[in-house]
Amino acid sequence: MRAIFIADAHLVSPDENNYRLLLRFLHELEGELDTLYIMGDLFDFWLGFPSQPYRQYDAVIDALERLALRGCRLVYFEGNHDFHLGPIFSQRLKAEIHTGPVTEFVQGKRLYICHGDQINREDRAYLLLRFLLRTNLAAAAIRYSPPAWAHKIRESLQKRSRSGYVAKTAHWDYRQIILDFARSLQNRGVDGLVTGHFHLALRENIPGSHFTVLSLGDWMEQLTYGEMLDGELRLMTYPANLHSI
Repeated sequence: MRAIFIADAHLVSPDENNYRLLLRFLHELEGELDTLYIMGDLFDFWLGFPSQPYRQYDAVIDALERLALRGCRLVYFEGNHDFHLGPIFSQRLKAEIHTGPVTEFVQGKRLYICHGDQINREDRAYLLLRFLLRTNLAAAAIRYSPPAWAHKIRESLQKRSRSGYVAKTAHWDYRQIILDFARSLQNRGVDGLVTGHFHLALRENIPGSHFTVLSLGDWMEQLTYGEMLDGELRLMTYPANLHSI
């Protein structure tokens, strides 16, 4: 059995290298994968309008559909750049969509799986914004808004996200935040944590335990992802000789 975890590709344009490499990677996984966990922020922006205003992502949707048709289970954890995913994911791809963390058994290990944007409880301003954007009222507004609004919403959220990321990484020690959160999970009978969001690539075992912490890094510059094979969580990097196509 093989499961793949990928997060934070922040795909923008088919012309960009990480976009082309992701398509290649997804093609290589066809028929070789039991479950693909998409851990949020696959796209630089996606809100689930009833129509499809994001035509630049058609090739990715097609690639995911081919995986699903080959028997791969698709599990999507909404991120802070992609939420209220809409019918393309729930109906066309038959993806399991989670708005928050989930604990589930994967190859005999009980894993806490999340995008990660709720781990830092001190980031109260973001947590409030997250709550407001995920209300039923916000979802209804998206359903009944002109798709052209998607670009205005995207520009606003992207500007806020990029300006805040540098300040937050300077202010907070993300590695320590992740490890402290992982330790809090040990008493809940969990065997491991898999998270995205922080763009920090690390795999560590908590000392004195078999608890594995896997932070996925990103598919922007690092091209890192997680793999679970025969019950072992691993941090992987897409081969360096394929980083330019």
